[in-house]
Amino acid sequence: MTTTLTVDFFSSLDGNGSAHGWPGYWGKEGPELRDYLVQKYAQDQVLVYGAKTFRAFREFITEYDEPYYASLTALPKIVFSSTLTEPLGWANSTVISEDAVTAMQRLKRETDVPMRCHGSISLNRALLAAGLVDFLEVTIFPAITGKAGYAALFADDGPEFDLDLVDSTVLDGRTLKLVYAPHPHTSVPEGVGPQRR
Repeated sequence: MTTTLTVDFFSSLDGNGSAHGWPGYWGKEGPELRDYLVQKYAQDQVLVYGAKTFRAFREFITEYDEPYYASLTALPKIVFSSTLTEPLGWANSTVISEDAVTAMQRLKRETDVPMRCHGSISLNRALLAAGLVDFLEVTIFPAITGKAGYAALFADDGPEFDLDLVDSTVLDGRTLKLVYAPHPHTSVPEGVGPQRR
């Protein structure tokens, strides 16, 4: 048994995953994006969170109404945390306090149920660096957040990856959903790019 891990990343055009003062989805959500999210979270999967994102989602589902929030609650959830304890206040949630990379290596071997991690920037950086991410689903919204932006998935000092495009979709005529398979970047192939005279 082995499973796949997909990392979801919602980004503005400048690569920021969030921005101070901007609404969710940068105010650009439309019916196609919402339909896609309903379909995505209706699938059999395990949701994976870091503690900070888990707390935020646990709050979102009680304060806001999205058509896929019931599915988020019904799905099994894992939260990697050394500070949270059960009960976690969100149905079907389990805390794992061991090292996330070590635990994810084990979990990927022990189950065939796909896993999906949304948000949780530092967790996703660690899982990417460890080579545990099978797919990186990037949804790019038509906004530039400038100095209000924060929570970029790719750190300035993080590892480098080559990305193979697996799927692409335009939602609501403006939002681009890209699914990539990441591979650690090791070298530039011979003969690629401008050649010296």
